[in-house]
Amino acid sequence: MADEEFELDLDELERRMNGAMGALKTEFASLRTGRASASMLEPIMVESYGQRTPINQVGTVNVPEPRMVTINVWDKSLVTKVEKAIRESGLGINPQLNGTIIMLPIPELNEERRRELTKVAAQYTEHARVSIRNVRRDGMDQIKKSKDKIGEDDQKMWSDEVQAITDKHIAEIDKALEVKQAEIMRV
Repeated sequence: MADEEFELDLDELERRMNGAMGALKTEFASLRTGRASASMLEPIMVESYGQRTPINQVGTVNVPEPRMVTINVWDKSLVTKVEKAIRESGLGINPQLNGTIIMLPIPELNEERRRELTKVAAQYTEHARVSIRNVRRDGMDQIKKSKDKIGEDDQKMWSDEVQAITDKHIAEIDKALEVKQAEIMRV
């Protein structure tokens, strides 16, 4: 039978789509929601020892209370560099120094800032959708390239499988956006 030569790796497509979901969750974690979270500092890089280093590799990040993040910087010479990186990060947080400890009080979000953050979340979601559609396109291209090896019925079956996986992941992304926007808008 000729169709045994073609085998689309659906697990690989699913893994790649899950990667897009993971990236989206990481981006969502960096969005401020009015509550303190250590993950909001993950994208911030500090100039240390001649290279760019994540904040969590130059100090200990803690969340001692719901509206406060602290960073205990291990090297005194890096305290001002960490403070500068936070100020320039665009998070809208004003660091306060206490020796080698940097305190980050998380201010209440006003309505306008909440709306801006929901738009940023929607942009992150659209990037994830595009990534998933690109994976879908790769799968569909593999099916089209093998039309000599498989019949039309099998092509349709494989296409439906790829579309089902795509639809499932797009629905997950939409649900994640709904949850994140509700979290941002919650006062």
